[in-house]
Amino acid sequence: MSASRIKLSAVLAGLLAAVLAMLAWTQTWVIAHIGVNPVEIDGAAAAPALSALALAGLALGGALTIAGPVFRIVLGALEVLLGLSVVLASFSAITNPAGAAIASVSTLTGVAGDNSVLALITDAGITLWPWVGVVSGLLFAAAGIAVLVTSKRWPGPGRKYQAVRMSNADAAPLSAKDTAIDNWDELSRGSDPTEQ
Repeated sequence: MSASRIKLSAVLAGLLAAVLAMLAWTQTWVIAHIGVNPVEIDGAAAAPALSALALAGLALGGALTIAGPVFRIVLGALEVLLGLSVVLASFSAITNPAGAAIASVSTLTGVAGDNSVLALITDAGITLWPWVGVVSGLLFAAAGIAVLVTSKRWPGPGRKYQAVRMSNADAAPLSAKDTAIDNWDELSRGSDPTEQ
């Protein structure tokens, strides 16, 4: 596999993980029962940090496309940590669905205090979506590991993102059009280019 394809695969895997995490965050994670009445709790209430983590993953994917070799290592490590954070946020709802429902049930009933709210919940179960959150976290971590392992072989960023250094000897003389633009720039700065 070529270096550019490896880079593309690693970046796309991270972006896919971010999209999966955001999709999971919008869906129903827990169905709690207050007596016989079911209450649906979405990912925003069950794992509120998931949206911020997914957005960070999107930004990280964009940064990876233009990062140099040193920053790729830093971003790869951050992506692994991001993946572990997504797994933890998702897994907490899986291990304690009633606890993930507390805020929503409290808002719905007006009852305050965790123990009081938990006493109202007769049953709580999870849907498939917290597991999708876990999968997205694992995909984040795998993409981060791929970045750490393969980023030295990636092609560098294009010349578009590199600083240009020219000496005065390399500078070409200004054309009449460039001089006119420079004159307008001088006027914008508040100085009169006609005064010599």
